[in-house]
Amino acid sequence: MDFDPKDVAVIHNEEAHRFEATVGGLRALLTYQRFPDRIVYNHTEVPPALEGRGLAAKFAKTALDFARANHLRVVPQCSYVASYIQKHPEYQDLVIG
Repeated sequence: MDFDPKDVAVIHNEEAHRFEATVGGLRALLTYQRFPDRIVYNHTEVPPALEGRGLAAKFAKTALDFARANHLRVVPQCSYVASYIQKHPEYQDLVIG
């Protein structure tokens, strides 16, 4: 499937506790648990047909920017989010630990 992640709208579905996007009828998402002072990023899921094009990175950036804007500390239980933070040290100050 051909798409540009820059053109994909990531929606914050607060009721479902996730960031999500639909591309070609396929849903990708990043789930979380929110607490008053922190947010735990649990899992990033991108369907195989959408993998390898930067969609997971867009989710991680969107979620981390959300945490910063809302003054939340981050617990990156999701291995992808943890890896993204290691590659983008500008988010390291958000991490609890």
